[in-house]
Amino acid sequence: MTVANILWSGLSWQWQELLVHWGGTIARLIVILVLAAIVLKLGNRVINRAFEESAKRAVAESKAETFSGMLKNVWRYVVIFVALMIVLREFEVDLTPAIAGAGILGLAVGFGAQSLVKDVITGLFIVLEDQFTVGDYVSAGNCSGIVEQIGLRTTKIADFGGQTHVVPNSMITLVTNYSRGPQRSLVDVSVAYEEDVSRVLHVLKELCEEIKENYPQLTEGPNVVGVVALGDSDVVIRVVAMAEPMSQWHVERELLRSIKLRFDREGIEIPYPRRVIYPRHEGREEQALLSEAKEGRSGEWEEEQS
Repeated sequence: MTVANILWSGLSWQWQELLVHWGGTIARLIVILVLAAIVLKLGNRVINRAFEESAKRAVAESKAETFSGMLKNVWRYVVIFVALMIVLREFEVDLTPAIAGAGILGLAVGFGAQSLVKDVITGLFIVLEDQFTVGDYVSAGNCSGIVEQIGLRTTKIADFGGQTHVVPNSMITLVTNYSRGPQRSLVDVSVAYEEDVSRVLHVLKELCEEIKENYPQLTEGPNVVGVVALGDSDVVIRVVAMAEPMSQWHVERELLRSIKLRFDREGIEIPYPRRVIYPRHEGREEQALLSEAKEGRSGEWEEEQS
């Protein structure tokens, strides 16, 4: 006899029946969970493959990723629900009363979960109306960033700091999408009042013509608008360009760098604050000279009176 047989024969019949019953139940639960995980993974793989093929044909990659993410969420909820029903049946839970009372329960849940229903409905309209897709740069709610995922209930937005914001869909009442169409790049350049404005404008126009050929991200311009402001110590000249989405900031940085290098080459001065400091001993000498001058004038006036 093996050690297992010896241990089994040493147990009472009540413990033997209990172990047989619950051992079979636990084994079936493990099988159910493993099968649910396999079905979930296979479904996600089928969804990914289907939308990869559609992205190659007619659907944009961002839209395909958006729809696939939402279908994965729906598929996950369905698999979890079915697995839960099977587990309850394994525990011999009668589902007939639960199904019969589903209408009343649904009504109660509807009143208690209005925000959840709003989230789901808003998420569906976001996708159907194509307000934004995965990969778009948007401002939604109180945050701005790149859309990472659009779910049935929430939308995940990653900002430039690396933080991921999870926004309930019902809170997205106003959306600003920066990824639909060309975006504006605006640069204001200050020059000193002593500079010849006509010459500065001519230099900037020549530079803009060179930049057009070197930056394929540009869709329009850059164009020199002209003088837009007269400051306390500077003349402000504006340059505007239209660039592809998400490249407008790079274009602005390159414009500023190119303008600085060209101004240094042409000897055009960019004004900056200056401070003149007078040492204290020079101030004392000036005061002494002033006092001596005053004393000399008073002495001359007394001589005239005498």
